[in-house]
Parts: sequence; C-alpha cells; structure tokens
Amino acid sequence: MLYWVLLLTVISAAAASAQPAAPAARGRAFLDSLVKGDFGAAASMLDTDLAAKLPAAKLEQVWRAVEQQAGAYRQASDARVETSGNNAVVFVTCEFERVKLDARIPVNQDGRISGLNFSQHVDYTAPDYVKAGSFQEREVTVGSGEWALHGTLSMPAGEGPFPALVLLQGSGNTDRDSTLGPNKIFRDIAWGVASRGIAVLRYNKRSNEHREAIARLARFTVKEEIVDDAVSACALLRATPGIDAKRIFVLGHSLGATVAPRVAQADPSIAGVVVLGGTTHSLLDVIVPQMIHNYTMHGPMNDAQQRAVDQMSRQVARAKDPNLTDDAPHAEMPLGAAPSYWIDLRDYHPDQLARTLKQPMLIMQAERDYQVTMGDFAAWKKALDGRANVEFRSYPKLNHFFIEGEGVSSDEEYVQPGHVAARVVEDVTSWVKAH
Repeated sequence: MLYWVLLLTVISAAAASAQPAAPAARGRAFLDSLVKGDFGAAASMLDTDLAAKLPAAKLEQVWRAVEQQAGAYRQASDARVETSGNNAVVFVTCEFERVKLDARIPVNQDGRISGLNFSQHVDYTAPDYVKAGSFQEREVTVGSGEWALHGTLSMPAGEGPFPALVLLQGSGNTDRDSTLGPNKIFRDIAWGVASRGIAVLRYNKRSNEHREAIARLARFTVKEEIVDDAVSACALLRATPGIDAKRIFVLGHSLGATVAPRVAQADPSIAGVVVLGGTTHSLLDVIVPQMIHNYTMHGPMNDAQQRAVDQMSRQVARAKDPNLTDDAPHAEMPLGAAPSYWIDLRDYHPDQLARTLKQPMLIMQAERDYQVTMGDFAAWKKALDGRANVEFRSYPKLNHFFIEGEGVSSDEEYVQPGHVAARVVEDVTSWVKAH
C-alpha cells in the first residue's frame, strides 16, 4: 500500500516558472555530458538550487551509482517533452547493459536543469482480454493552471453516451498507467473496461507531474495529492460529448482506494465507487509491518534492515505525536512526507466515512495481498453491513496489484511481468453497467 516505487531516484529540485525554447536539446545535452564523463559541463547546466546540492564530484557519484545498478550505458532514444504546469520536462529512454531506464529531466525557463531521476522503462503488451479496435484514445488535460495534468481518455467505439470510470492511483509519484516495474495495471484496466463499452480516464498524479513544485509546498495532503484532481477529472468527463454525465464512477487502487470515499464526499454527483485493495487501517500502522514482512521473507533481518526498521519506527512515532505541527522537519517523518500529510491521515477511517455515503460501492480484495489484508476486507464488510447497494468480491490467487501468483506475496513479486486478472476487469465492467 505504501510501496513507493521508483527503480532509482537520483535527485529533484525546484523548477522555474516558464518553458524553455528548446528543452529537448538542453536535456539531451545534459545527459550526453553525463555519458561522456564530462561532469563539469553537466554541473554547469544546473540551476542555482541544484548546483549547490550537486557539484561535479557529487554528480559523478550519482551517475556511477546509476551505472552500478543498471550496467554500462549503451544508447538513448530521441527526447520527448511534456509541459508540466509552466515547466518543461524532458524524457529520454536510456539503454544500459542490464535494463532500460527512462530519464526525467526538468528544464527551467533559462534552459537550466532543475532535476534528474530514473525509472524502469516498460515495453507493454496488451492482455488477451483487450479487444483491438473496440475503443480509441486521446490525450486530455485534467485541471488547469499550475496543477494541470496530462491524461488519457479511452472512449469505446460508437456514439454513446457511455458510462465512465476515473482511475485513482496508489502511493508515490505514480504515472497515469500506475506503472510498477514491468507492469501497467491502470492501462490494463482502462483498455479492458473500454473494450467492454465503458469510457475510462486515467492521468498522471500531481506528485508525478509536478514533483518539483510540490517539494516547495509548506503543506501537502491527500486532498492536493488525489482528491482535488479526481474532482476535476469527473467535471471534465461530464463536459465531454459521448459521456453519460450522470454515470461517472471512480475506481481507486491502494491509497487511491483508501481515499476514494473522500472523493465521493467531495463530489456527491459521482455515481459510484470501486475500492480496489484499500486499507481501513491508519497508514501509519501499516508501514513498519510491511517492511518487516519483506525483510524476513528469506530469514532473519540483517543489521542494516533492523536499523531501517528502527528508524522507520521512530519516524512513525513522531508522526503520531499529538503535538506534531506542520513545521516539523520532513526528515523526521515516514518516507520524507510533509508533516501535514500524516496529520491529515492519521485519524482517517475510510470505512467509517463510506458508511455515510449514499453512492453504491464495490469493494474488491486480493486474498494474497500482504499490504491490504483480508482483515481490511472484513472491516469494510462490517462497516457497510446491511447496505443493499454495496457488493463485495475477493480473489484467492491475486496480489496487491490484482495480478495472479502463487505462495506468499512480497515486493519481490511486483517486478515479475503480469496483467490484472480478467475476472477483475469483467467484474468492474458488469458492476458499472448495472448502476
């Protein structure tokens, strides 16, 4: 649930407020300097804030760490550019000896580099349940102004009007496809459901597309991370020709599922909510048990792992402190999140909020999920007992990402390629069509 996934995060810093004239060329020149080992030239391209943190010697350490994990650099694709608010972000797929990585390089209005990180590149193959030619996709913008987000609308073939589904991602700087290692579970769901006559909107999280700007915020909560943009996405769909404006549903996975009742509360016009692996516990109560689960899969923890658990336990205790204020250092918080983030969430009980909502709900649980367990599923059932418009489904062989597997699930399983189970796509489709 709180599995923050990025193959390798190098560094990010604040970006300036306008788009450069030639960001692709500038981003590629920066990458080329790293490849050539000209770290002085690369450092000279950084903006003032990042240059102070990343002199040439440190930049060399960063690049050598990438090579140590990924192997020797081989080649790179052409650069592509996305607008992120008023900024430009350059993406380049880099092929290393052992893996392909997608480099993300923000460029400010002066052509200065304001960040660098890498994530695993994914070559995606559609699952068998996707019906080619049954839907079309187009790029859309969710929201406006500095927090506008890139999105993809999957529209079924035909005139409509079609019911529609908005997808809410889990934790971390997640893209519109909910990419994790080799898997893209939201693309699976979007293409599978759109193949069956339901429009689907997915979009980058604000923390994915505007991470440099978010790093500057004094206060940040799931309202800014998920809720506000989900409400904007629903409004966009209601104004879209071919969409049935009275049948806009939201589907949340992991953290998105936990927060989905807040979205439905914020927008009572939402027609229904699908909860895909959402915990009912305080998020602060699940971080350490998840770490211990993964660290002890193959035997007792080593000293480094024990130190990591001890440090996280201290950070969780700090986040639970009733005297905690928004100005506490981020370094004292779990996962480096803002204190406001944990203050907002620590007393949130999604099952209790769901009980106050009038919208129909579908609660879906993977029985092999170690992050969100069958205990959470039981809590949803208890809270919503007697609600005629709430349905429950569980799946014996699926993990937290609703991909089939065997044995005890762990983070190790998430890097194995797979697809969201066809039964999940079918159940979501039939439930939406019935409401």
